[in-house]
Order: sequence, then C-alpha cells, then structure tokens
Amino acid sequence: MEDFPDSSHALEDPNGLLAVGGDLSPDRLLLAYSRGIFPWYSEGDPILWWTPDPRCVLFPDELKISKTLRKAMKLNYFTLTWDQAFTAVMEGCAGPRSEDEGTWIDGNMTAAYQQLHRLGYAHSIDVWQHDRLVGGLYGVALGSCFFGESMFHRVTEASKVALAGLVWRARATDIDLIDCQISSDHLLSLGAKNLSRQHFENLLARAIKTVGTGEETDVAMAAVTGFPATSTMLSELKGKGGEA
Repeated sequence: MEDFPDSSHALEDPNGLLAVGGDLSPDRLLLAYSRGIFPWYSEGDPILWWTPDPRCVLFPDELKISKTLRKAMKLNYFTLTWDQAFTAVMEGCAGPRSEDEGTWIDGNMTAAYQQLHRLGYAHSIDVWQHDRLVGGLYGVALGSCFFGESMFHRVTEASKVALAGLVWRARATDIDLIDCQISSDHLLSLGAKNLSRQHFENLLARAIKTVGTGEETDVAMAAVTGFPATSTMLSELKGKGGEA
C-alpha cells in the first residue's frame, strides 16, 4: 500500500490538503489516522486527505462546562450509551444542517466506518431522550487518542452532552488526547485549543504505539461498558477542568 506524503507537503490553501485519491479500506484509514490525516470530501468528488495546521484538539482535563450544559446534565435530561447505535449516529451526522444542506458523509464513508466499527476501532456515543436518539458523536480510537469525526443533535445540548460523555470516558480509560480536527468558535468555547501541526504530530506519536486491523483493538475504551447518570458524570467532571 502506497504511503502518504510527509505532512510538510500539505497545502496552505486549502489549508491542510495533502493527497487526493486512494480508498477507504481499514488499512488505509488506520494508516492515515496514525499519521494525523483524515478523509473529508463532498459526495461525488474524489477522496481528499487532510492534515490542517493548526490542529484543533481537546485535552480531557480542559473541558469547559457551560451553565446550560451543566443544567441539562444535573437534571438528567439525557441518557448515554456506547456503541449501541453506531450506524444511526452516523446517519444523524450525515443529515442536513440548517446552515449547510450538503453532507460529506456519503454511502462509501458510512460503509468504511462501519467496517472500522466491526474491527473495534470506530465508536459512537449515543444520546437518548425517552428512548429516542437525539444526538451523538462518532470517531476512531487509536492508542491514547480519540479522533472525533462528527457530532449531531436533534435536541438542544445533546451534542454537548455527547462530548462530555466522551471526556468522561476518556478520563476513565487513559485517553489523553481528543482530536477535533478543525477549529470552530463552538469547540473553542468547550475548551478545545489550536496546536501547530508539528506539536500535534509529536503528541500523536506518543499516543499511538501499534496499529493493526483487528489485533490491537481499543481495549481500554471497550473495558468501560456504559455510562452513569449524567448528573453523576457532571460531579466527576467538575473535579477537573473548568466551567464556562
């Protein structure tokens, strides 16, 4: 399998575009993530591979809990599950957004991440309200890094609760780096920060030990099988990190 170019060859405009083409096989996706590269393209376009500079990350101890998020968690508006609705979460993330009716999660992308899910690398956090899926996120776990891919919500605060659940799980399983890929005001308000590409790659190299396609699955994250009530999570999360 042909390797990716060195990240120093990534374009400045558009920021981080490194390569075009290839496939979405498990081997290629895992190689990409181990190098800090991710696919992102519009339906009908060739596969585009990105490594932006700067890189947006969230350290689990730095999550900021807003007043509205704190209220939703304290009152147990939502319940969370792990990997119980992976495909439905991907479909939710692929749905049209009010600010952008298009989607970059096409059928090929969904099938590729479903395969990674079966292999134990791709995971979802599912947010429920009265037995209805109202939000969630999905991503890829390698070593002590979780690469967040996308999140969605159908009820206010649901995607933020999913992120809080990811942070709670990260702290419980020694995940010390959450990759958010591209910065936004929303992510920064939750405690994310921008790092240079080189700094991110240095952290990633320490976070990832070995990468395979089935043998070295995400044992640590899989060891925690569920979530407590969100009010309990809130109490534990408030022990570290800040509140907005």
